[in-house]
Amino acid sequence: MVFVFKRRPFPPALVIVVLVVIAGCTGAISTTGEGDGASTSQPTDPNSTPTLTAASGTLEVHFINVGQSVSTLVVSPSGETMLIDSGHYRDNGEYVLQYLRAHGIDRIDHFVVSHNDADHIGGNAAVIDYYESEADGIGAVYDPGIAASTQTYSEYLDAVEEHGVTLYATREGDNLDFGAVGVTVMGPPEPYIESDARNENSIVLWLTYGATSFLFTGDAEDDQESYLVSEYGSALNSTVLKAGHHGSASSTGGALLDVVKPRAVVISSAYDSQYGHPGEAVLSRLSERGIPAYWTATHGNVVLVSDGDGVSVRTQQAAPTEPDSLRDGESVEPGTTGEVAERARYGGGSSGTVVATDGGTPVEGGELVVVEVNADASGDDRENLNDEYVVFENDGSERLDLSGWAVSDEAGKTYTVPEGVTVGPGESVTLHTGSGEDTETDLYWGAGSPVWNNSGDTVIVRNSDGDLVLEETYE
Repeated sequence: MVFVFKRRPFPPALVIVVLVVIAGCTGAISTTGEGDGASTSQPTDPNSTPTLTAASGTLEVHFINVGQSVSTLVVSPSGETMLIDSGHYRDNGEYVLQYLRAHGIDRIDHFVVSHNDADHIGGNAAVIDYYESEADGIGAVYDPGIAASTQTYSEYLDAVEEHGVTLYATREGDNLDFGAVGVTVMGPPEPYIESDARNENSIVLWLTYGATSFLFTGDAEDDQESYLVSEYGSALNSTVLKAGHHGSASSTGGALLDVVKPRAVVISSAYDSQYGHPGEAVLSRLSERGIPAYWTATHGNVVLVSDGDGVSVRTQQAAPTEPDSLRDGESVEPGTTGEVAERARYGGGSSGTVVATDGGTPVEGGELVVVEVNADASGDDRENLNDEYVVFENDGSERLDLSGWAVSDEAGKTYTVPEGVTVGPGESVTLHTGSGEDTETDLYWGAGSPVWNNSGDTVIVRNSDGDLVLEETYE
């Protein structure tokens, strides 16, 4: 295996001191990387944007439901694997190892430790022990290099030492060779920020595949987010963002969201989080920007599959994605098994007005089609709700009576068509999000905030009997 990575081995003195004081060990950890194919590369210019390469095959990003913690498995199109974090110390890697075994992962090529808090490295020792003793090994471990005075951290370093796993101190500007998938390390900066605080110096990864991209910020809070916005700006634009710090109010700030412009956000925390994750402030920020959210606590395992053009979102359980309704979903216990099913698909390009070119796929007997979705109103969406609209057309040969029909988005927001609304053959009717007086050609939802996500959504229409008439997804 070949690494293209700036060589910055973990400082041996730091590691030995930690082992002697905390674990009572005196052996040396392998830090040379000799024989592992590692090579030297220059740091990436923070103001440059990596070239996007053509995609062939699919990239998978698995957000494992580990309760009040996080663990993410990434599988490249060629089958290389990356594990980012390993769950909470209370679980000792149980949920992560169960998931990895179930998916036939026999080797971890890259093990990324976002930071050394016990709720992120809880399974590190167990994962390293298992893959080095019973499977095909760990290629290398990448760590921001800030120690923690915990037994969990001590056990992690003991496992690294016992099995001679290569351990890299990893900082902004490093790159990792992951085949067709671009991996850029955007944090922590050098020198560290905020007095070496572990959260604020989390490893930040930006993965790109074709026109799609994924941003992982660990538990970075307002200081590192401000640094990222200042250094990278709109280059942070990503298809999917993992919410920082489990959805804590101190992360996933408005400034970051406004440059990342994610089509969707994934939150990993417990359903009954003792910290109140995800925070209401975060959910409000997402809702104001019309960004759908997937929560491992209610969606279960969340699997993103990119073909390079768009991202398919697959979850164990259907649940609300409208941030303000996220807690209305039923909980899924960590470790729950079961297949995932596709819930939505998001394009990799910039968001904006989307025109439905094929009119959707009506069910048998249906004659209503979507001819246009204007999701991105002129100016501030919230101040121009009537410029957000959907245009429906009767593509049949007989007049349609739409009385009592329901129009919904994928988050479950629903508008019911008033009695007496009909549409003749070839005629159209426009449903505006804001308020106004209904006419033969224009209807008004009366919503107080935007409905249709700029980054992609699904228009769902059911007749007065509740039968599905139309389901049209746009990107």
